[in-house]
Amino acid sequence: ICPPTPPPRHTIGEREIRLMKPTAFLINTARGAIINEVELIKCMNERVIAGAGLDTQEVEPPPAESDLWKLDNVFLTPHIGWRRLETRQRLVDMTADNIEAYVNGEPTHVVN
Repeated sequence: ICPPTPPPRHTIGEREIRLMKPTAFLINTARGAIINEVELIKCMNERVIAGAGLDTQEVEPPPAESDLWKLDNVFLTPHIGWRRLETRQRLVDMTADNIEAYVNGEPTHVVN
């Protein structure tokens, strides 16, 4: 059981981005709110790092007026990786394997 904690918000902002190498790319495939988009946009405009790849944003999709659409060093994807048949089949297979292991007395991915 996971404790009910609020999701992280704006964990990565201008300060963290400025600590990265100029050749770095910031990739977010987790939660959109982890990155402060206002500060990310500022850093991308200043070319602080080489770029960003965002599979998730604070608002999905970003509003038409968002500067994220205008930046040539930010790549946006639609956050739909889980929709592919192969991904869903893998999830079903892993679930079945975990149930079988538990029934056989050999549980996997145990959290104490």
